[in-house]
Amino acid sequence: MKILLASLIVSLLVAGCQLTPRENKNQPLTDREIAIQKAKELFKEKQKEGMALIEGPCLTNEIIPDWVVDIAHDPRQPVDDLPENQCSAFTDGTAHHFVELDVSGKLIRAQ
Repeated sequence: MKILLASLIVSLLVAGCQLTPRENKNQPLTDREIAIQKAKELFKEKQKEGMALIEGPCLTNEIIPDWVVDIAHDPRQPVDDLPENQCSAFTDGTAHHFVELDVSGKLIRAQ
């Protein structure tokens, strides 16, 4: 029994040493990770409010400083390229990063 318990403790310690930086709760989130997290939260709020997301609108021109949130189709459709469906802060260069979610709220890309 003692050997089993000791083996379990060693296994847990070894597993803990193999954590990637993101799995380490003490590691701060990057701006990209924060923007993605907040974008998904905003998506859920807008969905609950009944906002029409199928057209691929811009959800916000600033989810955090320098980051916008845009909805698009995956694969991309012509409606996604309409100026009224794009975040003006990104197209005019005010913001330099974006989170792009699909119409069901899944991450397409963030850069």
